[in-house]
Amino acid sequence: MHIGMVCPYSLTVPGGVQGQVLGLTRALRGRGHTVQILAPADAPPNEGGVTVIGPSVMNAANGSIAPISPNPQAQLRTMRALWDEKFDVLHLHEPLVPGPTVTALMLRSAPVVGTFHAAGEQPMYKSMSSLARWFGSRIDAKVAVSLDALALASTAIPEPWTVLFNGVDVDQFSSAEPWVDAEPRFIGDDRPTILFVGRHEERKGLGVLLEALSFVDQDVRVWVAGTGPETAELQARYAEDGRIEWLGRISNEERNRRMAAASVFVAPSLGGESFGVILLEAMAAGAPVVASAISGYVGVAGPLDDEPRAALLPEPGAPAAFAAAIGQVLGDSALSDELRERGRERANRFSMDRLAEAYTVIYEAVIAAHALQAEAPLLPLPGFWS
Repeated sequence: MHIGMVCPYSLTVPGGVQGQVLGLTRALRGRGHTVQILAPADAPPNEGGVTVIGPSVMNAANGSIAPISPNPQAQLRTMRALWDEKFDVLHLHEPLVPGPTVTALMLRSAPVVGTFHAAGEQPMYKSMSSLARWFGSRIDAKVAVSLDALALASTAIPEPWTVLFNGVDVDQFSSAEPWVDAEPRFIGDDRPTILFVGRHEERKGLGVLLEALSFVDQDVRVWVAGTGPETAELQARYAEDGRIEWLGRISNEERNRRMAAASVFVAPSLGGESFGVILLEAMAAGAPVVASAISGYVGVAGPLDDEPRAALLPEPGAPAAFAAAIGQVLGDSALSDELRERGRERANRFSMDRLAEAYTVIYEAVIAAHALQAEAPLLPLPGFWS
């Protein structure tokens, strides 16, 4: 198949949707399909087979900042690419985000699969529900990445829906060499390591983790990766805590290697997470995981009535509870090993290759349905043509 993979967010800005677009594209190409990505980018993308429709602008959304490209020039480039490529199917990620996905949905040059990632509060679904419903009617197959994402999108867009997990490139993380500091602060520093990776904004909960450190008895070091609007304030507040190492933005390779080396990976998000891909990535790399008990993360860790969970899940926004969970992992090697094993098993369930297989079935179904519609004879209108 010739697949048009359309992403509304800049590929050169780290993000969950962008990661899914790139990972799914690689997996589909590995299965023999031709995939062209249409997306904004603010620098030359590292991935091949990308049509850059223009630079992005930052837009506040869902408690974070989204790098989108809604300007007319970008939409004209999107339209030209759609006309030139003659795709068999279009796969639109976040179809209602202004930019190339909305343009592709309006043009609808091929059967459309739409994947909805967002969860939490999105006023547009309520204030513009009739418009969202119209756009939804132009999607041949609607997919939500989690029950939380479905709950949001289905407030305006009716059934039928399919819920498909996000995927993780298991091999990329499981093969990562554990990180070793080239110039360690202390010779022979073998302290347990806590790792946080994410944007420094309120909903990601970094402040909760740093406050939890006051309750952690063990001698640890804390790797904090990423940047954001809270970085300067948190660095100033915890300037005297020598356990914290502020890494800034790091490459994907360094992220993977630090995950492989971490004694515990902590995701203290307060909400707004439809699916915890970052948890699966840490699990695939072999890190025990402590994460907030928000629904998007509970779905990744596994429900209690299904099997033992693959992560410890303290209450969100509770520093003492996070400290206790971290202490459990660091103080109990058997529990740590058990979480590592459960995590690897859980990550394998959500492999990107399995996701690509599931989407291939959907693509084939919408292409076949579209062909049947095109071949169907036009029926005469009673009382007029007969």
